[in-house]
Amino acid sequence: MRTKATLGADLARDLTRTTQKGSVTRAAKTVSQDDLASLRQLKLKSLRGQVRLEDNWQRLRQLDTAP
Repeated sequence: MRTKATLGADLARDLTRTTQKGSVTRAAKTVSQDDLASLRQLKLKSLRGQVRLEDNWQRLRQLDTAP
């Protein structure tokens, strides 16, 4: 999918320098992907203490390794 964004020259230059990508497009894509990954991690961390886990890893391992 294509998206059009207008960046100032300083921001575009800083973006390509910081990410060490050859083009503004590649740099913006890299930053977007990294930002999305960070946001997902924060979302998961916010669930800490809210999700109940079953202590059944041994049974699951047996099921995984059963012939």
